[in-house]
Amino acid sequence: MGRILAIDYGKKRTGLAVTDPLRIIATALETVESRNLLTYLKAYTQKETVDEFVIGMPRTLKNEDSETAPLVRKFIAELNTAFPGKPVHEVDERFTSSIAQQTMITGGMKKKDRQVKGNVDKISAVIILQSFMESRN
Repeated sequence: MGRILAIDYGKKRTGLAVTDPLRIIATALETVESRNLLTYLKAYTQKETVDEFVIGMPRTLKNEDSETAPLVRKFIAELNTAFPGKPVHEVDERFTSSIAQQTMITGGMKKKDRQVKGNVDKISAVIILQSFMESRN
């Protein structure tokens, strides 16, 4: 069984999280510059078996597309082209950044480390992945 890889896509940076091969645990993987994301994913999937992708879809409180949703949809199309046959699941990512911030505070992360934006992106990706895994069970 292959891993599930989650993507918290952003204009500049993208947070990534991945399951273990048995799909039990979601773990932060990396923060990658969005312009280099497909190259990173191609290299990663050469080393690790990834069966499916999960991507956070940015929505507003009114459950409408946010201003970054078109960028995410464009990336989903690129992902489907680069990895044909691998399912790409969309997950509502509302509140993931604020949950990630609270998780870092609760976990005792130092303020200096919480200010590193890449950390928020990675933790947001873990939250997206965990949410997807829980919805399947």
